[in-house]
Amino acid sequence: MLVTHQLPGRTVVIDGKERLYFSGTSYLGISKNLGFQQLLQEGMSRYGTNYGSSRTSNLQLAVYEAAEQQLALMANAATALTFSSGYMAGQAAIQTLDYRQPVLYAPGTHPAVWQNPQHVRQTASVGTNYHSWALHISAQVAALNSRQGAIIANALDPLLAEKYAFEWVGQLPEDKQITLLLDDSHGFGITGREGEGIYREVYAQLKPNVKLLVVSSLGKAYGIPGGVVFGDPDLIAPLKKSPFFTAGSPVPPAYLYAFVQAQSIYEEARLQLKTNVNYFQQQLPHIPDTSFHYFDHYPVFYTPDNALAKAIEDQCIISSFPYPNPDSQPITRIVINSLHTTDDIDGLCELLVQHIE
Repeated sequence: MLVTHQLPGRTVVIDGKERLYFSGTSYLGISKNLGFQQLLQEGMSRYGTNYGSSRTSNLQLAVYEAAEQQLALMANAATALTFSSGYMAGQAAIQTLDYRQPVLYAPGTHPAVWQNPQHVRQTASVGTNYHSWALHISAQVAALNSRQGAIIANALDPLLAEKYAFEWVGQLPEDKQITLLLDDSHGFGITGREGEGIYREVYAQLKPNVKLLVVSSLGKAYGIPGGVVFGDPDLIAPLKKSPFFTAGSPVPPAYLYAFVQAQSIYEEARLQLKTNVNYFQQQLPHIPDTSFHYFDHYPVFYTPDNALAKAIEDQCIISSFPYPNPDSQPITRIVINSLHTTDDIDGLCELLVQHIE
């Protein structure tokens, strides 16, 4: 395991040597963005470093409502509610559902939205992929011995870089009351036409008997230590009464102040990310014998070549570690972010060519 004493950005320093860095989940590079850091300092001057109170106390900070309104607007959702992390947001959403109803999980669903971890492990079909699962989910719902149920899935696969289709949502049986819960932690902020993520796309396909909740970490694209749940007001209202919200610490308000003020920074970073991703995609045909899996405009490039990470780590760090368990096979990926320059990407491509040769 490699260790560094400073936060990576487009590069990372290890043992005194600077290396290219194509890993992590800071897709928009916000953690190293100087403009955002300045806004965060302004926020800390106003709100301090942390808020030691409850979102349900008799004194409220206006910045929470302002940030949640901004988030809902960005996702094209009616309502947004923030939590201290993406995991907390996911657990609030899944644990607030009626525990008596059956829950159907898509393969690879993130643990943040597991209601019963042991049950998920037992029911997740080994070798089943999302696309095969989606072909049969309507039949599974129809076969439920219940008038209601929940379907839980990721919005995309950030590990194998696969885009998910959701046409099946409009084909669900109409005689069941269904709650659809999606984890969009690796999409919100960078997918969609303006970074809106999956909410609008799926919501447009809903039948009246299907309700939608989308959860997301804010620590990926947006660089905020927190999470969010999107949904219609009737679905968000129970979350506000849950102990995950009433008893959990809120997002530090200084970060939400910076978030509200940083919309132009996010937009600029999103455009730069798209430029960087497109540039790398254009270089791939010139690299012989490469086997990357990716989809357009998404910054993750998966490869089954697990030897690649070790071969180039003296000059470049890419993502490669066992998942989902410590004894699992490594998953190796190249991750582009907004901080990378064309020279960085050219340097990476040279290393890929050298590795193949």
